[in-house]
Amino acid sequence: MRTPPPPLLFAMLVLAAARPWCEPNTDAAATCVDLQLQTCSDASYNQTTFPTLLEHRSRAAVESSSEYVLLSVLHHLLEGQCNPDLRLLGCAVLVPRCEGGRARRPCRHVCEALRDACQPAFDAIDMAWPYFLDCGRYFVGQEEGCYNPLEKLRGGLDVVEEALPSGHPPTFLRFTHHSYAQMVRVLKQTAARCTHIAKTYSIGRSFDGRELLVIEFSSLPGQHELMEPEVKLIGNIHGNEVAGREMLIYLAQYLCSEYLLGSARIQRLLNTTRVHLLPSMNPDGYEVAAAEGAGYNGWTSGRQNAQNLDLNRNFPDLTSEYYRLASARSMRSGRVAIPQHYWWGKVAPETKAIMKWMRTIPFVLSASLHGGDLVVSYPFDFSKHPQEEKMFSPTPDEKMFKLLAKAYADVHPMMMDKSENRCGGNFLKKGSVINGADWYSFTGGMSDFNYLHSNCFEITVELGCVKFPAEEALYTIWQHNKEPLLNFVEMVHRGIKGVVMDKFGKPVKNARILVKGIRHDITTAPDGDYWRLLPPGSHIVIAQAPGYAKVIKKVTIPARMKSAGRVDFILQPLRIGPKTFLLGPRRSWPGGAGPHREPEDPSQEALGARRQPAAGGSKPWWWSYFTSLGQHQPRWLLKY
Repeated sequence: MRTPPPPLLFAMLVLAAARPWCEPNTDAAATCVDLQLQTCSDASYNQTTFPTLLEHRSRAAVESSSEYVLLSVLHHLLEGQCNPDLRLLGCAVLVPRCEGGRARRPCRHVCEALRDACQPAFDAIDMAWPYFLDCGRYFVGQEEGCYNPLEKLRGGLDVVEEALPSGHPPTFLRFTHHSYAQMVRVLKQTAARCTHIAKTYSIGRSFDGRELLVIEFSSLPGQHELMEPEVKLIGNIHGNEVAGREMLIYLAQYLCSEYLLGSARIQRLLNTTRVHLLPSMNPDGYEVAAAEGAGYNGWTSGRQNAQNLDLNRNFPDLTSEYYRLASARSMRSGRVAIPQHYWWGKVAPETKAIMKWMRTIPFVLSASLHGGDLVVSYPFDFSKHPQEEKMFSPTPDEKMFKLLAKAYADVHPMMMDKSENRCGGNFLKKGSVINGADWYSFTGGMSDFNYLHSNCFEITVELGCVKFPAEEALYTIWQHNKEPLLNFVEMVHRGIKGVVMDKFGKPVKNARILVKGIRHDITTAPDGDYWRLLPPGSHIVIAQAPGYAKVIKKVTIPARMKSAGRVDFILQPLRIGPKTFLLGPRRSWPGGAGPHREPEDPSQEALGARRQPAAGGSKPWWWSYFTSLGQHQPRWLLKY
């Protein structure tokens, strides 16, 4: 069952009514009046004109319209997605910009880009794209003098050069806490300094509308290169755990500066690896924590996002499904499907953004940076016996995960400190490395989801016992974590990589790469390339795909390696049909995909497509809130 909207939201929904199709008014001379609508108060302009493009002739008419009410509640219906972009786009139509006695139209290309980005959110609730956001009808081209209604939203985050303290070189790092605006500014300035190896991009928005900004480093930023592994580092998942946020801001500046200074290590790393840094996954929670400040922040203040959701408990619980089938001797885990019932609950826009990001880029390695202790943990985080709060629960890749965790902990001076009085002293005997469920068990974690739903191996790093450290401690924390961060990223080159192709040299996407003795498979990327992290030793590796005969090779991984071994596979077509490639009996998985079968193109699945059954089976779940509107029911919101 979905939770009904709060009373105020319900009241606003009841006001919504159908709007007849109308012709937009022309750009004739107009009288500009002050814009006094609360929902549109943060628009990039402050004057509008009547009648509007929808023929509303007064402010009261706009406020009572179904279009205006819909804009007010879409933030809640879409669970924070496309906010506030969609609202500002709608305001540009409902109350058009007026300047110099003329109404100006918003730009068509802005509408089209936002429609493409937001359509999946509407599809997820079976709602039609609002008629008044018809890009071809109410928007115009740049040649007609259009304007960008999102300019104010973007403008506050433009790169503004800040003068460095006197006598300091451009490589100078300021070891200070960064507000959201400062963080964005630093990341964009860094990308501007290193345009040939860096760029920023957004993976979505938080519930309160802040960009989830990523800076990436690569020899060809903005694109995946064949057989170049992808790594992501994520900080500030819990808003009050801020050390990871600052470490990634510093790391971005460090990578840029060291590359420009000619550091052989950094140039080699960035020329062979694509590195993505997301300093803040929870910028809304950070604002709550930062308001209290370092030294005053409580253990939980700002931990959750603006929806009061713990983002590291908000991912699908695929581990339970894995355990359910783990007793089957023939079972091999691959990409476990997301169960449909997951979408019926509250899924944060930040969580959806991460999942969409993971489907867009073939990540191989990842780390999430937390605070509150001093230890590195690795999957599984959920106990194989749910009643056990602490129980060692390894993945099939236990050896590799321990190597990844130790790559961080073994070069961290405080994690290796033998003093029992140090932070996290209870992890000394374990070398500051622990299986997550052996520490404490929880479901919905990001690391388990990475492992079971993608090719990505993710560890969790607890950077220290103080969640919101004082500013004067940041330099020391950076000195302790700089080398571990670099050493960890370099681990992506352990194991093997290659391309799977057919006899004509055509890449085979979604081919499975199996390793004998490790019951976890990975799949090839769209270009047919793959990366398989493996511990030292000899391994039997198998490549197979529907319609092809499997190919078996033996590989030996040395104890020390700086570059993954190249192992390509050429698959020959089968003569007896595609079904022979499957190992063991077929099993039915939610959504038709699981350890044995993958969707034909997982990247095309509608992320967050909630299809909760509605009463009668003919109307979406939200329609019941409009049934009292009689003949004015907004049927233009229904899909036919």
